Amino acid sequence: MQLTIRAVGENAQVLSHLLAKNPNNVYERKQKGHLVRFFYRLFKEKEVEATIFVTPDPIELSNSRSNPYDITHYINDREFAVSSIFCSFIRNALGTALNGQPKEEYAEWVHHPFDLHVEFGPIVSSLSDKQMQELFDPLGFSVDITYGETDYKAKLKDRSTARFLSIRGMKTLRDTLRQLFILIPVMDNYKHYYIDEKEIEKLERYGEGWLEDHPMREYIYRQSLRFKDLYSMIENTEPVKAAVKQEKKVRLNDLRYEKIINLVKQVKPKTVVDFGSGEGKLAVRLGFLPGVEEILAMEPSESASLQAIRRFEKAQEKSGFVPPISMWGSLFYYDERLKGKDVIILCEVIEHIDEYRLPKAVETILHEYKPKTFIVTTPNREYNGVYDMNEALRHTDHRFEWTRPEFEYWCKERNKDQAYELRFDGAGEEHEQHGFPTQICVFTRKEAGI
Repeated sequence: MQLTIRAVGENAQVLSHLLAKNPNNVYERKQKGHLVRFFYRLFKEKEVEATIFVTPDPIELSNSRSNPYDITHYINDREFAVSSIFCSFIRNALGTALNGQPKEEYAEWVHHPFDLHVEFGPIVSSLSDKQMQELFDPLGFSVDITYGETDYKAKLKDRSTARFLSIRGMKTLRDTLRQLFILIPVMDNYKHYYIDEKEIEKLERYGEGWLEDHPMREYIYRQSLRFKDLYSMIENTEPVKAAVKQEKKVRLNDLRYEKIINLVKQVKPKTVVDFGSGEGKLAVRLGFLPGVEEILAMEPSESASLQAIRRFEKAQEKSGFVPPISMWGSLFYYDERLKGKDVIILCEVIEHIDEYRLPKAVETILHEYKPKTFIVTTPNREYNGVYDMNEALRHTDHRFEWTRPEFEYWCKERNKDQAYELRFDGAGEEHEQHGFPTQICVFTRKEAGI
């Protein structure tokens, strides 16, 4: 993932002072399993070109015990895309230019417009080309969006939404970087972490002087803060903080876990498997269910499993807790240990897997492992309209999102032999027209007598 900045014309070399980077040196830093590198490809009197890029170190990532960005259990491209993660890695390297604080003798150049060409990519986004252009056009940039010319990049066009953006305009370096630091995460649509006051402050600081007048202002706030109604209060700090605290109590993820726990309670299991258990947030709740004697937390990511183990150890301090057993495993590898369990759960996992790969994996669960109850959850695409995301997926790693009829059809196709009774449900705040944000199917094995 990389970002290239090129300035042409008189005084182009001043760019090096605004960036606070010597053109004769290569800047290199390691951050959380990644190498951040900055260098100048060109440094002429009237043309300067600098590139900053980030490359993941898979060995260091796998060995890290505290890597907050690990998502390898979904086998995706997050580590290689220009994203909110990328911005967090390069913020230190570009901090002087981003904050407009060069040495005093160059302070006047902070407000000087240069003929800037900025290229970055790949961007993995569910936004259309038109939507991307609408983000940058009002800021005075011309926009060029390509999928590249090589065979490899041509294949990306057919199989993903990865794109390469080039923007050009007479702009100050500080404003350009600030706009990118807000708009890249907006395009990325990946931020599923809790949004706090720091995110609001970042919008206010980097958005000063341009965001208020942007025609897509409300959309940018919604995408940046990721929950409805907060953007309408952005100018009032105290209501914003109150909304943040309130939203934390009713996050969809918590409502989804609560619903699953209630469904599991109904069947009174002794053995439960949490497939794709991640950091163990659901598994640790299952550990407090009365009557449960064994919980298998199945997860292919080593670093996520380590975090889960720490979570389980902490929960052991409380009485009545059955510690889950952390196990390495994947949907695509048969495991004899999973046969005959009372409950198997797939919580928000299937949408991260290519559709064509799913039937075999799920049929293995239903007809080889043969749980008494199988619970699967996935986003309801119809509900995206409530989030004003009619054309977008909720997460750029989602391979698909199904409507309720599509999900029901898919579940029934997995049950052609009628071995299970199917019941459809949902989690979250139900909409009269669009249903629940999360849709759920409960497969109950007929011979189980439940």
